Amino acid sequence: MSRVCEITGRRTRVGHHVTRRGLAKKQGGVGRRVTGRSKRRYKPNIQKVRILTPEGSVVNMKLSTKAIKTGVIKIKKGDRVVEFPMVRALKGRNRAFSKAQKG
Repeated sequence: MSRVCEITGRRTRVGHHVTRRGLAKKQGGVGRRVTGRSKRRYKPNIQKVRILTPEGSVVNMKLSTKAIKTGVIKIKKGDRVVEFPMVRALKGRNRAFSKAQKG
């Protein structure tokens, strides 16, 4: 399973965990020294979300929490990008909601 947001494109990034020793200068020491750098991964908070489209169909998407908080979904259909408000699809309630949207 790839950890990539389908809207923002956020993905796992690589960085370093920096180990230091010593006492800071402003606390009376000679300064902090770097004793090691080990690689680490920064993972985005990706959630699987069931989304109800304006047509009434349900789409499963992997979204970052930042994309979920914006409340706007962008899906590429053909050569254009369709943008609509995010509505979570709940089991058993989808038909009533889609009828209300159309009618």
